Parts: sequence; structure tokens; C-alpha cells
Amino acid sequence: MTLSYEKYLDKVKACFIGKNIGGTLGGPYEWAREMLDVKGFTTPPGKPLPNDDLDLQLVWLHALEQVGPYAIDANLLGEFWLNYIHPYWNEYGIGKANMQRGFAPPVSGELDNDWKHSNGAWIRTEVWACTAPATPETAVYFAIEDAKVDHGAGEGTVAAAFVATLQSAAFALSDIKDCIALGLTSVPPSSRVAKSVQIVLDAHAKGKCWQEAREEVRLANMDIGNGYFEAPSNIAYAVIGMLYGEGDFKKSVLTALNCGDDTDCTAATVGATLGILYGTAGIPRDWAEYIGDEIVTVSLAKGDVGNWFPKSCTEMASRIAEVMPTVMRVHNAYFLYKGNDAITTVFGKEKLSGAFEQLQSRIQARVLPLTAALTPYTLTKTEGPFSLSLSLSDVRIAPEKEITLSLTVALRVAFENRQYPLSIRFILPNGFDVTGAQSVLVKRDEASTDGKHGLGRVTVPFTLRAGTTVGREERVILELTVPGRHTAIYLPFLLTKM
Repeated sequence: MTLSYEKYLDKVKACFIGKNIGGTLGGPYEWAREMLDVKGFTTPPGKPLPNDDLDLQLVWLHALEQVGPYAIDANLLGEFWLNYIHPYWNEYGIGKANMQRGFAPPVSGELDNDWKHSNGAWIRTEVWACTAPATPETAVYFAIEDAKVDHGAGEGTVAAAFVATLQSAAFALSDIKDCIALGLTSVPPSSRVAKSVQIVLDAHAKGKCWQEAREEVRLANMDIGNGYFEAPSNIAYAVIGMLYGEGDFKKSVLTALNCGDDTDCTAATVGATLGILYGTAGIPRDWAEYIGDEIVTVSLAKGDVGNWFPKSCTEMASRIAEVMPTVMRVHNAYFLYKGNDAITTVFGKEKLSGAFEQLQSRIQARVLPLTAALTPYTLTKTEGPFSLSLSLSDVRIAPEKEITLSLTVALRVAFENRQYPLSIRFILPNGFDVTGAQSVLVKRDEASTDGKHGLGRVTVPFTLRAGTTVGREERVILELTVPGRHTAIYLPFLLTKM
């Protein structure tokens, strides 16, 4: 993709103006259970409505600026949640309460969470897409880490991957249908998100009206979670707006809104996505002038950092553009300024016939594995030379109950040519015991990947057995050390009594 800096900046600005427009239009009708007939703004002109869909992304931008993308994962974003985001609504509250109990993501978003299939994560993907233009593998990585905090491995996390994919792709493509197709490629076909989007695609192909498509989606998802405010249907309502809007910004946003349910989220996501696709020229001037450029917040505990948050869409776009090149390099993607042009490329992939084919190839190879691998109780940590993944069969314990563990240790890119003997130790509560290997050698894979040796990776199974008595909550600590080196990594996890 070759994109001028000015055009990139314009698309990012349009993204957040579109977000504000949709959120302001849809805000007064949130939670409507019926189809609507909204034709325009009902709020006073001159200022957008505050919306948590945008609020949380100011915090994620702050994280990118303060600690950088290499350090960001679900655990770190959880810390930013607890410091800067004050609501305890639905999944927000459950995720925060679980972290305050000591449960790390994704357990924080999974345990006792009736809202894990809801909308809180896919509504805040724009910052990830805009810092990873035309690089969905990077956008989705961050979107999933973000979503795991309050949605675990639920449909809410799958939905975030879908939206992050199509929004990142919108920087390189010109047809919203292609963006939707790529979004669908990025999530498991068995997911309710994929099935709901497919209902809309089929209805549209058969010439059915948007109202018929909306009703088919609603009926298909009545059994999910609380039966409303859930991600599969609302993602589908946003897709209805994008498809049936036929490229017209007003028609697209209003069609999504008029499907009802989580109207500020669906309309805001459609507005943001079309903003990326068409830039500010695609946003009707009267609507842009009606809400202005300001960002108004509602859910941030600003404290000492309040003045650091962007105050306008223009400022938001400028600051995203500053961090974007560093974010791109997280997955070996490059966004290089060359005069007035910016050139995006990715290592290790042959040139295909066009942007759609190149994005599709990377999504199938790099994005779909991320969404397909989502599990409720898989803890991750990146430290020193290693990336760790510890999967638990359960986090609920009872006296003498056994839990199976699977530890995967992978070498990070900068250390791929080294071999590391690891010592493994579990620090256990009284009466608990664990069986499994006490040491393992991590070395470079012999298999070839893209013409290069793969990263070192090893997986080790364990069985953890509880004692004859267990407390309400019990903490276990996994310790990894490298003999002869200062490397020491600790991965704690909490178990709760059934």
C-alpha cells in the first residue's frame, strides 16, 4: 500500500469524527428493542455526546505513548483499566472486579461473566486499526489482548477481531464489501459472530430488505447470554448498515441505528469504518459541523493524566500518527515515510495480485489462528527471552480435584538463535502437589517457516492436584529460571473454590 501521510492522517481523523457522529445519533436510543425510524440528530448542535466507545481508546493511546506497543498485553491493559476507567457497567464491572480479586486476563473476562458475549470490546477497536493500517494481524493481536480483559474467550472477543480486521483493511481497500469479507475470514466459521454476519450477507444477496435481514438475525440469537445487548446480533446490525447503506454515509449510519438494540455502538462503528474508507470527504459536511471536532468523555478517571488525553479528533489523529510506525514494527510490518508517500510492506510474503489478495493471505495465515486459539483460561506473559502461555483446564477447585496444565514456552524474535535450558518450579499452597517435567530445553525449531528457521517453542504438560482442604481462593506461582543466567520469570495464577 502506498498512501500519502496527509491521506492517512485524513482517514484517521475521519474515523473518529465518524465515531462521534454515530455515537451522538445513536446515543438517545440505546437499548431500544424495536426497529426505529430515526432520520437525524435529536441532540443540540455544536458538541458530540460523550461515549465510552471512544473514551476507552484515549486510555489505550495513553498506554501506547507511555509504555510502547512491545509491552502491551492483556495484563498491562488490565492495569490501565483499574487506574483510568471508572464505570462498573456489565462486563466492565465483572472484568474489573475479577482483577481486583486477583484473576488475570482472560480469566478476569471469563469467570462468572454473563456479559462475555456482549458489545464492550468491538466498539473500541479503532485505535488498534488506525495504528496498524492495512496490517490486520497487528490490529487483531492488540484487539484480542484488549478484549480478553472483560470478555475472556467469549463472542465479544471474536467480534473485536472481526471489526479490527475490517477497519484495518479499510485503509487499503475501496469497497466496504471487501472489508466485510476479510473480517469474516478472520474469525472461526463456527462462531456466532460469523454465523450472524453470514445471515446478513445471504439476505442481502437474495434481495431481502434490511428489515428482513435484521429480523432473521434477532431470531437467530435470542438464546445468547442475556438475550439482548450481545455482540453477534449487534455486529450483524452494523454490517446491515454497511451493506444496505450502499456507500452513502448517512444512509449507512441510520440503517444500522434503526436496527435498534445497542444503537450508539452500531452507528458509531459504521461511522468510524466509513470514515477510514472514504476520509473526511465522505462525511457529510452538515453532520460534521453539527457535532464539531471535540471529544467529550464520560467514563474516565482522569486524575493527574487528564490533560494528556486528546481533546479533539484532530489531536487524536495526530498523536495516533506519531505512534503508528512503532506499532507496525511489532509484527515486522513497516510504514515508512518517503517524501509525501508512506509505504507499507510486510516481510516474508510474496507479492500477490492486489491488496485484497495480500490481506486475505495474511489473515488466513496470521489472524485466524489467533481467533481460533482463544480459550477461557490461557494466561500469557512476555518477559526476557521468552513468551509464555499457560493453559488451565479450569480455575475452580475442590478438595483433591485435579487440574491439567499445559505450558508453552517460545523464544522471542531477538533471541531465536539461542538455546535455553529452563528449570521449572511451582510454588504451591499447603497440601497441593504437581506432577510434570522440572526442566526443559528450548531451542530453535528445525522446521522452516517462510524460508527461515522457526522460533524455538516447546510445550510441557502438568497435573495439579488440590489438597484435602482448600481455601476460598488459592494462589499458585509458576517459576522459570535459566541456570547460569539472571533470567527469572514468575507467572502467578489464582484458583477459586467451587
